[in-house]
Amino acid sequence: MSDEGGVAAVDRALTLLDAFKEADQSLTLTELSKRVGFYKSTTLRLAESLERFGYLRRLDDGAFRLGPKPLFLGSLYQKHFKTADFVPQVLRKIVDELQESASFFIRDDNQRVCLHRVDSPRAIRDSIQEGARLPLTAGASAHVILAFNGLSGAKYDQIRERLFAVSLGERDPETAAIACPVFTVEQKLSGAISVSGPKYRFEKINTAKIVEVLHQHCKELSEALGGRWPHKA
Repeated sequence: MSDEGGVAAVDRALTLLDAFKEADQSLTLTELSKRVGFYKSTTLRLAESLERFGYLRRLDDGAFRLGPKPLFLGSLYQKHFKTADFVPQVLRKIVDELQESASFFIRDDNQRVCLHRVDSPRAIRDSIQEGARLPLTAGASAHVILAFNGLSGAKYDQIRERLFAVSLGERDPETAAIACPVFTVEQKLSGAISVSGPKYRFEKINTAKIVEVLHQHCKELSEALGGRWPHKA
């Protein structure tokens, strides 16, 4: 088989795995064929190959479900995954685009911890150190963390719907921030990426531009962590 044919076969096999959605316990051969747009004969050959390697499992009624191999690979990925391998480079991209400081916050009990930080190149900027512990009572990243940990109320409903939070002078009267969520496996919140700086600059900035940049990079980081970026209504 040619290299091109080999790549095409791999692409088709992966397309078959991608056909399974969160709600699918199993799919018939007909359903699989319709979703991927392949002939039944082609779909069956690919499914049988995936079954031999543990990626699919055929049930007694002839339908297919995901096999144990994806779970094994996912556990390996989680075991060896380190935020330091991914998050700082994402923060650097955000800082390059927006010229404001970017931080990645996680929740630790009733506090938020700055796990990673990249400072703005500008002379006037806010100051937060990696490892800093801040309250969950104020700040854009705090609002995001609470919203996606199930806190109720109109404010948190809006954050969940819009996928971002804004704070102007809450924690410090001279600073401001905009934060967005990052998701991991099973749509659990991994943390929040926050862009922060002097309040006077944020009052003049187009919030929509910052949110657009944050959404783009938070989506990419969520996918790297095994999460899925929500579709806004």
